[in-house]
Amino acid sequence: MKHRLARVNELIRRELGEIVNRELRFDSKLVTIQQVDITPDLRHAHIYVSFIGTETEQHSDMASLHAKRSSLQQSLSKRVVLKFTPHLHFKVDEAMERGSRVLNIMGEMEPLPPESYEDYQNKEPYTP
Repeated sequence: MKHRLARVNELIRRELGEIVNRELRFDSKLVTIQQVDITPDLRHAHIYVSFIGTETEQHSDMASLHAKRSSLQQSLSKRVVLKFTPHLHFKVDEAMERGSRVLNIMGEMEPLPPESYEDYQNKEPYTP
């Protein structure tokens, strides 16, 4: 059953991504359907969306998605045949934002001085 849900998640992600890119216009530079988590009863789908743009653009684009939810569900039902057409719940996927923040922090870190690195290399390995 888990494999079936994974296949349905991927199918909905792919089809909904195409529908969103074809039917909607956004303020953000890029809007991407990152992940879909459908409930085991296939009645609800949590759609994780990432945005590249300002915070104002993101809020505007999320409002657009919520406003067009019923038409997106209808379009999805024509492309993906399931026992139930899932109710779509849009959520902001913050993984890209977190990853970008981590990369910025790593970029700000000072590298080890060469002598510290040599000391580290000459240490004997830990043996329990």
